[in-house]
Amino acid sequence: MTSVLLALALGLQAVAPQPAFDSGRAWEHLRQLVAIGPRPSGSPAIEQTRKYIKDQLAAEGLTPVEQPWDERTPVDRVHMVNLAVTIPGLHKDRIVIAGHYDTKLSREFRFVGASDGGSSAAFLIELARVLKPRHNAMTIEIVFLDGEEARLWDWQGADNTYGSRHYVEGAKHDGSIASLKAMLLVDMIGDRDLTIRRDSNSTPWLTDIIWAAAKHRELDNYFMAETTRVEDDHLPFLAAGVPSVDIIDLDYEPWHTAKDTLDAVSARSLQVVGDVLLTALPHIETRLTKGVVLTGRRLQSRKPFVLTAVKYKTKPQRQDFRKRRRLRLRRTNSVETIAAH
Repeated sequence: MTSVLLALALGLQAVAPQPAFDSGRAWEHLRQLVAIGPRPSGSPAIEQTRKYIKDQLAAEGLTPVEQPWDERTPVDRVHMVNLAVTIPGLHKDRIVIAGHYDTKLSREFRFVGASDGGSSAAFLIELARVLKPRHNAMTIEIVFLDGEEARLWDWQGADNTYGSRHYVEGAKHDGSIASLKAMLLVDMIGDRDLTIRRDSNSTPWLTDIIWAAAKHRELDNYFMAETTRVEDDHLPFLAAGVPSVDIIDLDYEPWHTAKDTLDAVSARSLQVVGDVLLTALPHIETRLTKGVVLTGRRLQSRKPFVLTAVKYKTKPQRQDFRKRRRLRLRRTNSVETIAAH
């Protein structure tokens, strides 16, 4: 019976119009989040941000669940909270679509993180609205991750990705990691001049499906063929054997500066990512449910992910952004290693 229902769901997706992502709604969420101001982990502002997210999800008939914990960082002990909302599908196996909602802790300037922290949170709120009435072949869990940003200024060691690491450890502990079949990460997707490169740390087949969807939608001028390597919230999932992909724009001049404001981002960029992801999703579901539909069980198990060594982006390297961007575009036969933050 499960196989029949899955086949029916995939068939309905093929003939029914896809739910529409509304960048106007997403932009309003982004505007509201930026208006709250800096939203670092453990702050009153991020509590206000959580309330806003939960209120918006509840208005769509969705029930967000908090995953709270206290984290020891190199700077202090911080109360952090992941938020998750589950959208049922015809199969219990699930896809996680995630992004972080915290902003970088800055003591030198006011950092409101329009793209870095704001765009992913606003995007996920709108995506939840779109996916709720959809005929989902798989259960979809949308996760707002806390603690992606390092507490120290530079990204180093374990001072980062607190929320994703906590989520994965919890899933391992309660056994729910077994039903997690893929993870799609969005981060810094608001750039007015959107440039998303393939991440070589990401699972190749997931990357291929998303980039093919971009080409199908004639949006491949935003999803570039060039490759980079990114450290981000997808790494803990990959290390746990979960196929994962990072959709991120690192070619963003206002990154971690006071200029990461609404002036530097656009609703069009949110629309592009929304259209591509929704086009790719049925193909991802087909890939993941193919064994279930045909045989009632999976044909292959997940292969473990091995993280290769990466270099960290240091403060001097950030000082000449335009020069490095031109250099990256010329390096067609090599892979540049970049940390996400």
